[in-house]
Amino acid sequence: MITIDKSLTADLFLRDLSSLRSESKLETVQKFYRDEGFESKFLGIKMANIFALAKKYIKMPIEEIKKLLDNEYYEARVGAVSIMDFQAREKKITQDKRKELFDLYISKHDRINNWDMVDRSASYVVGGYLYDNPCDILYKLAKSENPWERRTAIVATYYFIRQNDIEDTFRIAEILINDKHDLINKAVGSWIREAGKRDKRVLLSFLNQYASTMPRVTLRYAVEKLDKWEKEYYMKK
Repeated sequence: MITIDKSLTADLFLRDLSSLRSESKLETVQKFYRDEGFESKFLGIKMANIFALAKKYIKMPIEEIKKLLDNEYYEARVGAVSIMDFQAREKKITQDKRKELFDLYISKHDRINNWDMVDRSASYVVGGYLYDNPCDILYKLAKSENPWERRTAIVATYYFIRQNDIEDTFRIAEILINDKHDLINKAVGSWIREAGKRDKRVLLSFLNQYASTMPRVTLRYAVEKLDKWEKEYYMKK
């Protein structure tokens, strides 16, 4: 169980984060960011450096993490979800702590507004909590107008997949199968591919039904680990 350290404040994290900024990385980071229409500022910091700093702040109180999520800098919000992910992965985490992290993620989803933030934290923060609770909210998120909420719906099921529970992954994939956003298409293809590693028959059944109509990028990701002849068969549908 994590022992919270109240000395680990958002202000202190931001000070340490700012020391990592690099003008040479600024353009690369800006191109990586995909939430069109949302005004954000950038420091220009390598993801690996943000993750390493977040691990040092794993004992940060939830109130301070919330402040980071509210920050205008993209890298601060990446740091926030990274701290949440590290906390959610703790082996002795309590269910109350899981709920606290889950509630923060959902209530601040408007701040979790790029695909990498979702991928960094949805599996353990959202999926980890919902695995022992009703997961109706995933189906609600899958129908959201917000693409990052839709991505959370499918990405969160990776925690279920790790427990050999793949039903929700394919059910949510059905909802998202004709999504218009390329980053949702890629996520759906990736996650049904991973679920298919647990039960190939279910993946093939899904492909038999949808391969001819799903977006091509979804199909390419989905068949990536199949045998060569199987890939060719489905790609010709």
